[in-house]
Amino acid sequence: MPSSARLGMLTPSSNTVLEPMTSAMLAGLPDITAHFSRFKVTEIALSDQALRQFDDTEILRAAELLAHAKVDVIAWNGTSAAWLGFDQDERLCERIRAATGIPACTSVLAFRDVFARTGVNRVGLVTPYRDDVQAKIIANWSAVGFACPAERHLRLQDNFSFATVDPDEIATMARAVVSEGCDAVAIVCTNMRGAAIAAPLEAELGVPVYDSVALTLFQSLRVAGQDPRMIKGWGCLFLS
Repeated sequence: MPSSARLGMLTPSSNTVLEPMTSAMLAGLPDITAHFSRFKVTEIALSDQALRQFDDTEILRAAELLAHAKVDVIAWNGTSAAWLGFDQDERLCERIRAATGIPACTSVLAFRDVFARTGVNRVGLVTPYRDDVQAKIIANWSAVGFACPAERHLRLQDNFSFATVDPDEIATMARAVVSEGCDAVAIVCTNMRGAAIAAPLEAELGVPVYDSVALTLFQSLRVAGQDPRMIKGWGCLFLS
């Protein structure tokens, strides 16, 4: 297994959480570095304007810039495919590989992978999103066998605002979905501060807590040929 890796991350332009959170998780691992490229994302909604933000053209430009840094993997560190459909990210990964020659992964495909690998059938869904976006996620995930019998969302639209949600509020939502019954909590948004509270919540609630930022890092490490168990203290995800 290689002793070093450069992890490329495609980042929503208004996101202020995933970069410092990823860097915090990688602290103490100087040979594993994360590198970020942004494209415009300012709102999460189902309007034509909001959906056009995730056009592959802009994403591929950002991916090509990461390729200049000779990264070992390019990860879409965002959750748009949760409401657009898993096939959206499957196509994106194929196009990134074709354009750059670098393997790719995404937050949402990583959720699908970890649910399947750990036997999660009932997801406790926690997001900051609007009612209609939340409903699309539930429908998409249920269609492939990941029912969401318990959910909480904050009805926010401005992507920057997601970072202002207090971790205590995220924890309250996680407790609520566990109380209603689920196999795991999914904190679906890469601009919410869920990663740092995953481990204490797991100890309290007795179920896995999968945060989008942590899960993207986990999957990036795997694709880059690294052992995610190097990451200590950030929840059971990194013990698997």
